[in-house]
Amino acid sequence: MTRPIAIIGAPSSIGLGPYEDGAVRHVNRAPIVLRQRGLAARLRAVDLGDVAPPPYRDFELPTGRARNEPEVLAYSRLLGDRVSRALVHGHFALVLGGDCSIVLGCLLAARRRAGPVGLAYVDAHADFATPETAQNGSASSMALGLAVGRGPSPLAHLAGARPLVEPWRAAVIGRRDDHAPGADAVASASILDLRTSEVDGVAELSLVAGLALSRITANGIRGFWIHVDADVLDPRAMPAVGSPEPGGLMPQQLLTMLEPLVSDPRSLGLSLSVYDPALDPDRSGARHLVNLLAVLLAPAQKH
Repeated sequence: MTRPIAIIGAPSSIGLGPYEDGAVRHVNRAPIVLRQRGLAARLRAVDLGDVAPPPYRDFELPTGRARNEPEVLAYSRLLGDRVSRALVHGHFALVLGGDCSIVLGCLLAARRRAGPVGLAYVDAHADFATPETAQNGSASSMALGLAVGRGPSPLAHLAGARPLVEPWRAAVIGRRDDHAPGADAVASASILDLRTSEVDGVAELSLVAGLALSRITANGIRGFWIHVDADVLDPRAMPAVGSPEPGGLMPQQLLTMLEPLVSDPRSLGLSLSVYDPALDPDRSGARHLVNLLAVLLAPAQKH
């Protein structure tokens, strides 16, 4: 990485449904756990602190809208303001979440900086549900759909009349959730759907990255965002997620696939979501994520 890096914590669980016992999920602890493993020092990054979310409100499933919709809306704008600070000063923004709905605030900031933007959405799930089809009503399960303006929710219209990202400038990479609500609607929405379940070698993974890059930089756009859900990794390497899917990428494979995206000068930042420290008692998942980010975003050596 030739640009300076700014770390921003997005310790939000408001975009997820609670655990089965009714408690709020602990993905909000991810930023502090990853920082404790020395991530900022390894990246020589400036740390812009955390953007605190509003309190969790919708413990009961609401009708016709996402859980905590007003709170997610307000939080997206707050997070967008903090990410904008990083981008204005020429930093590559590394946003440590938190649930997948944090991508909305990141895209809001990216649009302010670069105008129309692209999105590489790296996730085991399509996150293309609607309030009517989402099983637990979480904004996280709708995040990609909201980003491309799907549905009447105010979360789908954070940027006004146009969506945060035009569907034909979005690519979802690594999903393996054909059973999930909305998964069958991804292709019909003009989103590039890149599976990685049968992709293995460096050349194939680089090809996936190249296809994604061509799509998300269509028509000469000046910037794009990368969103990575930790559950895109194989559960053998990353069991500390709320909805693990069989298969997936191993850390080195994910690194190979992400490197061409991150190294492109039009990449504005990367958000990481849904790592749950409560499901990672030995912190092996945290080690995998910190090591991956440290290699992926390693500062360029000065000669």
